[in-house]
Amino acid sequence: MLALLCAAFVACGGGEKPPADPVPVAEETTVAARAAKVDRFNADRAWKMLEHQVNLGPRPAGSAPSKKLAAYIKARLPRSRYESVPGGLRNVVGSIPGKGKAIVLAAHYDTKDLPDFVGANDGAGGTAAVVEIARTLAAMERPKDAPPIRFVLFDGEEATDDSDFLGTGVRGAKAYANKYAESTAKLVLLDFVADKDLAIPREQTSDEQMWADLRAAAERVGAQSAFPDEEQGGVQDDHTPFVEKGIPAIDLIDFDFPCWHQTCDDITAVSKASLDLSGETVLEYMRTLWRGD
Repeated sequence: MLALLCAAFVACGGGEKPPADPVPVAEETTVAARAAKVDRFNADRAWKMLEHQVNLGPRPAGSAPSKKLAAYIKARLPRSRYESVPGGLRNVVGSIPGKGKAIVLAAHYDTKDLPDFVGANDGAGGTAAVVEIARTLAAMERPKDAPPIRFVLFDGEEATDDSDFLGTGVRGAKAYANKYAESTAKLVLLDFVADKDLAIPREQTSDEQMWADLRAAAERVGAQSAFPDEEQGGVQDDHTPFVEKGIPAIDLIDFDFPCWHQTCDDITAVSKASLDLSGETVLEYMRTLWRGD
């Protein structure tokens, strides 16, 4: 039986993932070097936002750089607002109106509280993709009866105690799920989506039908190489509070990322081409949910 692992890559049985060598600056994989055949997602704009976050330095929940980033995100989301999270934190939320229960597209914008850790993939990549997808969808014509979409950047995903990840982590996700479970139809979570060696199998607790539809979207835009027809172990992450409430959810996380919670998770570990592949895929998938395909 596959072991249940948390997004902090700490096995439920104890031990931590061993250190990995830094990713060479010039390294580009075959997957990341490919361009999607559809160009709706502005990878240049998303990449600039990823770089902006990295340049802010470490952004642990509640810190001054984190608050500065929250304001930056809020200025770029449609119909944006802050929502309080216990402990003095805040989610940043945007929305596109519609009918019925909402589809939530989310990522976390905080970084692990470690010296010199800038989280280019673990935080910045997913945040940049969500903001750019929000901008693109807000400018699109949508069906008359399309469901609403909410864009949520969670605060406090990283645990303060890795031995109790669900207790001291996913703070923004827990607060949001507790408040909005009844009005949420689905959750799409973007976590590790920008690393150079991008390959995202289905995470075991992710909804199977949603994942099949996501892979179909990847094939339509030419990004199927980034979403292999494989399965990885279950992960505790920002989608977990939603899954526990019976809300269908998927977690896009390239679990085999060598720079997890290491200083090598910097700009050299990520790729604009990878961000484009995941961004184009999710944008296409969100369009299918609007159309009811």
